[in-house]
Amino acid sequence: MNAIVTVLIGVLALTALWACLSVRVVKQFERGVVFRFGRVRPDTFGPGLAVLLPIADRLHKVSMQIVTLPIPAQDGITRDNVTVRVDAVIYFRVVDPVRVIVDVQDYESAICQVALASLRSIIGKSELDDLLSNRERLNQGLELMMDSPAVDWGVHIDRVEIKDVVLPETMKRSMSRQAEAERERRSRVITAEGELQASEKLAQAAETMAAHPAALQLRLLQTVVEVAAEKNSTLVLPFPVELLRFLERSTPAEPEERAAYEPSVLR
Repeated sequence: MNAIVTVLIGVLALTALWACLSVRVVKQFERGVVFRFGRVRPDTFGPGLAVLLPIADRLHKVSMQIVTLPIPAQDGITRDNVTVRVDAVIYFRVVDPVRVIVDVQDYESAICQVALASLRSIIGKSELDDLLSNRERLNQGLELMMDSPAVDWGVHIDRVEIKDVVLPETMKRSMSRQAEAERERRSRVITAEGELQASEKLAQAAETMAAHPAALQLRLLQTVVEVAAEKNSTLVLPFPVELLRFLERSTPAEPEERAAYEPSVLR
């Protein structure tokens, strides 16, 4: 009996040892790449249990999740000779775990170095206005520059974004003065256009009043009504000369003036 129990214990121990050496757990977001005696197996293990041959197989797990990799800030000179400091961020994921393990020693470090070189290149090819206001096009250019070598490594670049552009203090002050001068120019142009339109309307109004003298009187009465509505204690009323002439023409002559006029007519 003792011998049988010993054999059973030995078999259980060997089974447990074999399970520890041959069974692996692959998570949902991982893929397992197997090397058998140094040769890579074309088939990868998906999520679940992966059974390996003890001693013969070696398992390497590769994450298939999207990796966020910040690019350190880089100093560069734009095409219009402005010194800037630009940093960015990359979003990428593994699409071919076998090529990532076999072809590249450290794919994250390789992607980072390609991103640094591409960022410096895009800074030198762009102008300052593009870096500040046309980032979407620059992001697409960075993505294309990085995706070309990354595809050969089994990595796909999902997105590249420029996060911040730091300018020298002297350039900030120059841009501030430029923006202030531009706003001042627009203000003066708008004021001049307003004066021009007002002068044209006033000229049209003057022509209308000259053709119709009664319009001037109506405008005067309207002004008086507007001033009186403010409940002012003093009212200054201009008396136009045209109104005096109108009253002079409409008033009948005095008797003495009529008598003096009639004999001269008879003679």
